[in-house]
Amino acid sequence: MKDFVIIGHKALTTGDFSLNDLPGAAGRMDILCRCINSALFLSHGMRRDVNIHLVLLGEPDPGKIVRFNGEQLRYLSPDERSSGSLIKKALEKDATEFESQSTPGVWIRRGGLEKLLAEFTANNRRIYYLHEGGGDVRSTSVLPDDAVFILGDHMGVTEEEEVAIKTIASGTLSIGPLSLHSDHCIIIILNELDRIGQSRTEA
Repeated sequence: MKDFVIIGHKALTTGDFSLNDLPGAAGRMDILCRCINSALFLSHGMRRDVNIHLVLLGEPDPGKIVRFNGEQLRYLSPDERSSGSLIKKALEKDATEFESQSTPGVWIRRGGLEKLLAEFTANNRRIYYLHEGGGDVRSTSVLPDDAVFILGDHMGVTEEEEVAIKTIASGTLSIGPLSLHSDHCIIIILNELDRIGQSRTEA
C-alpha cells in the first residue's frame, strides 16, 4: 500500500458542519476532500493500493485521524460533497485510541502526526516529505511501492512538524520548483509511481 498523510490544521474535528460550506465553516475541509479524490480515483476506477490519512487538528476537539482505505472503500463518488459526507460520518463517531470503522473503508481514531510517524517507522516504512526545496523526484533512484508521503494543507507545515518529519524521513522530495496544491502533488507523485512500476514490469 502507498500512504499519503495530509495535515489539516484548521479542519473541524466534529461532524457538525455543513456540506454546503466545506471551505469556510468546515475549516478548509474542501482541500482534504480534493486530496482524497486525487489519491483514490482513476478515470474509470479506483486505486485499491492507497491509504490516505487525514490528520485533523482543528476545533473543537483536535487530534483525530481519519483514514480512507482504497481496498475496502465503498460509497465514494468523485466530488467533494461525497468525500465530505464520509468524513462527516466518521467524525460523528466517538473516536478512541483504536480505529473504528464508520463506513466501509473509512476509519477514525484519536491521534496526530507524531503517532502516525512512529507507527510507520516501527513498520520500516520509507517516509518522504514533499516540499519544493527537496530533491527532484525524477532523480530519485529508488521510490518503493509502499512509500509514505507527508503533505501539508494550505498552511503548509509548522516548524515543529517539519522537524518531526525530517528527523525520521528517508528524504525530502520536490515535484517541481513551484509550490503546488496538495491534491495536485498527489496526482503527480502517483503518476511517477505508475511510470516506475511500468518500467519495472517491462524490464
